[in-house]
Amino acid sequence: MYNLIFLRIALILVMLTHSLSGMFDGSINGFGTQYLDKVGFAPIGLPLAWFIKLSHIVCALSLALDKYTKIMSWITIFILVMGIFMVHLPNGWFVVGGGTNGIEYNVVLILAFLTIIYPKIHIKNV
Repeated sequence: MYNLIFLRIALILVMLTHSLSGMFDGSINGFGTQYLDKVGFAPIGLPLAWFIKLSHIVCALSLALDKYTKIMSWITIFILVMGIFMVHLPNGWFVVGGGTNGIEYNVVLILAFLTIIYPKIHIKNV
């Protein structure tokens, strides 16, 4: 558990703040009904949006407790990859600056989760 502790803390904070803020400001409901339902997930867009955000909270807890970390990381990576192709890719690379709502944030998170899953890969092994 103590290996990569700072990365774990960062991921816990990111997953919790990203999920909890959406639960309290209503944006999860909007994402479910105004986006997911319209791109082919109707009538399950709203429950799917809530499942995604709740899975992020479970992922944060798994990182904090060092239980089921690999499976929750893979689930989160899958969600992030789907987010890249369904939401962010048309907006380019940058989240801010050169553009908005691009893929860079998801890419960094995916690489961070892969580092949690495979902490001992060295350049000479690749």
